[in-house]
Amino acid sequence: MKKMAVIPEEDIDRIIEMAWEDRTPFEAIENQFGLNESEVISLMRKSMKASSFRMWRARVQGRTTKHAKKSNGISSRFKCNRQRSISDNKISKR
Repeated sequence: MKKMAVIPEEDIDRIIEMAWEDRTPFEAIENQFGLNESEVISLMRKSMKASSFRMWRARVQGRTTKHAKKSNGISSRFKCNRQRSISDNKISKR
């Protein structure tokens, strides 16, 4: 995997952080960094202790929120319903 040789250290840290997040799908990592799921798994294996990698794999395996096609929009449910109506960084008063 020669893609990982050109990834800056701060990007590797961000990829690992995104991979640990429950609501961040692998597709988001691929869109931002160009690494597919298997490449992210390989990066995690090389960058983490073996026990931490096993814990992460057990946590991620089968989790529907880590795959955008399987999640059916579940990841958007934490977005505030007023967020789209806020413009120019003004917070609406109640």
